[in-house]
Amino acid sequence: MKWKYVQLGELYSVHNGLSKQGSFFGSGYPFLSFSTVFNQWFLPEVLSDLVRSTESEQNSYSIRRGDIFITRTSETMDELGMSSVALKDYPFATYNGFTKRLRPKELTRISPKFIGYYLRSAEFRCQFLAFSSMTTRASLKNENLLSLKIPLPSLSIQKRIADILSAYDDLIENNRKQIKLLEEAVQRLYKEWFVDLRFPGYEKTKIVDGVPEGWKLCQLDNVIEFDPKIKLDKDRIKQSVPMSALSTSSMVLNEAEFGLAQSNAGSKFQNGDTLLARITPCLENGKTAYVWGIASDEGAVGSTEYIVMRSKKLNPYMVYLLARTDDFRQAAINSMSGSDGRQRVKSDKLKKLSYLLPETEIILSFGRFVQPIFDQIFIRSKQCTELSQARDRLLPKLMNGEIAV
Repeated sequence: MKWKYVQLGELYSVHNGLSKQGSFFGSGYPFLSFSTVFNQWFLPEVLSDLVRSTESEQNSYSIRRGDIFITRTSETMDELGMSSVALKDYPFATYNGFTKRLRPKELTRISPKFIGYYLRSAEFRCQFLAFSSMTTRASLKNENLLSLKIPLPSLSIQKRIADILSAYDDLIENNRKQIKLLEEAVQRLYKEWFVDLRFPGYEKTKIVDGVPEGWKLCQLDNVIEFDPKIKLDKDRIKQSVPMSALSTSSMVLNEAEFGLAQSNAGSKFQNGDTLLARITPCLENGKTAYVWGIASDEGAVGSTEYIVMRSKKLNPYMVYLLARTDDFRQAAINSMSGSDGRQRVKSDKLKKLSYLLPETEIILSFGRFVQPIFDQIFIRSKQCTELSQARDRLLPKLMNGEIAV
């Protein structure tokens, strides 16, 4: 069964977002960022970014249930036209100037969830990009946006389709919450053992020259290899991991962002390595990952803006968890150099950082303790990927009426 298609302009009015200088951000009222619109199909429960705004701005740039936010400009075509839909009202919130807001003229004809799923479908994305223009940056005119068409079955069918797809997202969200809890657990454990020095048996361990007996002060490059040399077959097609695959808060790489490359250009790494973004603002934002899911034992390639970290005398889990600590990240940020907006950390500066090396048995014990937790994280991550793929295969079949609901 084929649905009737209508133009967005029949259902929505369009409004551009709020533009502010950088000094206005960091305090004030909730603010919907470009990043949130790009990464999330539906707005989160809480908007964590803040901006100083006036009452008139909050009225003009408000966020209400059913509003659609679409990225209107980007450096690449892949970032243009990504959407996120509000499923509730957000009092006092405003939204980014690099997005357009589509506000429903009435909600009696449309299900916000249904629209949210369709706007992320390949069918709509292709239609959207066909209208975009490329100059120095990608952009889209309001009249072109409002001329785009979406399917509009009855409201009851829209809700049934949204319910089917939401079941997948609910499972994905549950897995992500569990992953977050597991990651927080291993980070607390690392801090307890190696920062607070409350490792097993610490009560009976003597302190000699300010450090536990058997532990040694050294430089970081004594225990971690930075940017290890990896020889890749230049004729082999390799997995390529872009910066967008790294999370600001999780160890898990987003496999959906993986690409393919034949060239050996860029950084090279293998499963078990840690990737640390070296450039601003990616480093400050926390982009760090534990490499897992690379198909070839030989390794993969990625951005030139990664520092690759590999264990020499620790274990791979400790390397990643060290890279996530506040002290390490702040030391890396403090060592950045270069012109404004393009500052970078050099591996040589990190190599010279001091590190308290535990005795071997403590390192082995920690590895045995956290390995099952890391394994569980990656099992749940794989489930999220499989659920996302299943949802994305089902989405077009539901949207074009191929599957009856």
